[in-house]
Amino acid sequence: MSSKDLESLMDEALCNIRNDRKVAREFLNEVANQIVSDPDQNRYLSPVAAKHVESLQRSNEQLVKLIGLRQKNQKQGVVLSEEDKNNLFDIIQEETGHGNR
Repeated sequence: MSSKDLESLMDEALCNIRNDRKVAREFLNEVANQIVSDPDQNRYLSPVAAKHVESLQRSNEQLVKLIGLRQKNQKQGVVLSEEDKNNLFDIIQEETGHGNR
């Protein structure tokens, strides 16, 4: 699988996670409003609300995994200090027999 395909799948997954979170949030608000208007419904609606909270927690875990994958796929540049560059130059010079520095 190419990195472009993986990137598009990750974007799609992120979009799905956001949509699922939005739907769950709206549903939880509706359940909360029902409980406020009719407290007797609490017994029946609380387990349903708990399931939706679990769904939001799973989407948080999915987001963390996606972030980890994206960070893993990003190319990290290497920056050498002047001292590192000088040390490498010295090693190269020694290896090639030009240690006149």
